[in-house]
Amino acid sequence: MYRPLAFRLDALHDQHEVMRRYPLATLVTRSADGVVANHIPFMIDAARGDKGVLRAHVARANPLWSTHPRDTEALVIFAGIDHYISPSWYATKRETGKVVPTWNYVAVHAWGPLSVFDDPEWLRGQVGALTALHEADSAAPWAVTDAPEDFVAGQIKAIVGIEVPIARIEGKVKASQNRPQADREGVVEGLNARGGERASSMASLVACPPARKKPTEASEKNG
Repeated sequence: MYRPLAFRLDALHDQHEVMRRYPLATLVTRSADGVVANHIPFMIDAARGDKGVLRAHVARANPLWSTHPRDTEALVIFAGIDHYISPSWYATKRETGKVVPTWNYVAVHAWGPLSVFDDPEWLRGQVGALTALHEADSAAPWAVTDAPEDFVAGQIKAIVGIEVPIARIEGKVKASQNRPQADREGVVEGLNARGGERASSMASLVACPPARKKPTEASEKNG
């Protein structure tokens, strides 16, 4: 992923937070036919290993778990909020006119070897943990134990577990950090005027992006 210094997200806890907030990731694996992408909800176990371990499960009928070469590198892509940025929001547009549109976004890429798990207890624990995580805010949370045991056992047989111990990880937050302060303020105003949760979330990010190293002149020009 192209990451000018101004946009780098290098703090591991910030990278993990993107994974938690946007758990539906794109898992990129290999097969005899080439590169394959699947969209799968992941959980991050931050306490395991130096960089954490990603856990998920897929349908047994999905060939990804049987075609990807064992213990070879897979790529998991997490996409956060994004939004189109109009040059009409920049103060620079009124001053010089030398502006162009862009797109702000958040992304985290994680690489590691893909492992497969077929143990019913492992799978039951994975499904239970994933369900509990996403039901936590419900008024009446559903639990795996709410379903009949024989039904759950049958569903467990129809899935396969996967883990990706993170060997390397990259994060990026492109939130107008390379623009002058007046342009950034214009972006915040323009997004808030646009309305909607997505625009509002991006406006908040532009107003207060994660702290990072001071960008170089080259990164500001090329970002």
